[in-house]
Amino acid sequence: MLNFLNLPFLAQDFSGKISSETFDFHYGKHHRAYFDNLLKLISGTDLENYSLEEIIKKSFSQDNLRAVFNNSAQVFNHDFYWQSLTPKKKEPSKFLLKKIIANFSSLDNFKGNLKKVALGQFGSGWVWVILDKGEIKIISTSNADTPIAYGIKPLLTIDVWEHAYYIDHRNNRAGYLDLVINDLINWDFFEDNLK
Repeated sequence: MLNFLNLPFLAQDFSGKISSETFDFHYGKHHRAYFDNLLKLISGTDLENYSLEEIIKKSFSQDNLRAVFNNSAQVFNHDFYWQSLTPKKKEPSKFLLKKIIANFSSLDNFKGNLKKVALGQFGSGWVWVILDKGEIKIISTSNADTPIAYGIKPLLTIDVWEHAYYIDHRNNRAGYLDLVINDLINWDFFEDNLK
């Protein structure tokens, strides 16, 4: 049985960074609605016995399961996004920094590429840091699409749907991205996924 992601870190102090109103709408309403919709869609089917990732993979290419895919992928994407954030500003470890430099030549280039790809995502979607054939790359996906549907390993994500930033930043996606990229990335989560 699937469970709604319990996020104890939300009780930590994000004040001055992400408002409680944004958390209330983004986590409490948007994310929760995807989860509740998914449970309704899979209730009484064989899918209710599968893990979230299995549900995504089984529903991905089936037109009759498009609603299941959209809701399950959005649950996964949001779960992954919340874990990609931390209220305590950190820096990547020496191990992770070495990996980033090997793929992007510097941390600044990595951050710049992350922002560029996120700004280039037209409309709603996600920017992902992924591991592809041993190489760290940055990609974007539209709407509910997710790397795991393609067998790609995600390392980190940033939500670029407007509901992620509109309350605090209005239509200033760049300002939201600056905040997340420079102050809120959970480098430990990134590194754990890489390892």
